[in-house]
Amino acid sequence: MIGIVDYSLGNIQNIKNALEKFDEDYILSSRKEDLMSCDTIILPGVGHFGEAMKTIERLGIKEDLITLAQEKPMIGICLGMQLLFEHSAEGDADGLGLLKGTVERIDAGHPVPHLGWNTLDSGCTPLDQKDVYFIHSFMVTGSPDIIATSEYGIDIPAVAQHGSIIGIQFHPEKSGEAGLDILRTAIKGGFL
Repeated sequence: MIGIVDYSLGNIQNIKNALEKFDEDYILSSRKEDLMSCDTIILPGVGHFGEAMKTIERLGIKEDLITLAQEKPMIGICLGMQLLFEHSAEGDADGLGLLKGTVERIDAGHPVPHLGWNTLDSGCTPLDQKDVYFIHSFMVTGSPDIIATSEYGIDIPAVAQHGSIIGIQFHPEKSGEAGLDILRTAIKGGFL
């Protein structure tokens, strides 16, 4: 059973569609009691980091998410990946602090947002040389847990993993079969 965190800022329908393709059972909830019954937690996200954290705090689920990540595999997607980290310049807000690193505006000498298809560079076979779809204006910096990047004038962190916590900056659910394979691998335990 997959638990999708419902805090009204995620690309939830596309995540649900992907899980249905995998024949994975899922629930959509912001209640710790519901999510504790799940094997893996997905934290989706689209939008503004600071506003997302305000919503998480208003719902009273920040500590619940931190506890869940200590007990269950957690996968953050797009903004959900960024929320796993310590702090973001977008809204000057603290994140969940599950992974070390901060989130800064992309400064690559290319148009922002970073939008479109790019190729992953990784030492992990399930990730390396896969073409995936990005749309974001901020990126993780200073993290020791980055396992895949994508070149966009600079190396953009694309996937992070520390133990059973995984962050995916691109949209695997919008990245065709390669993206679905990456999401499936993340759900089954990750890349390391």
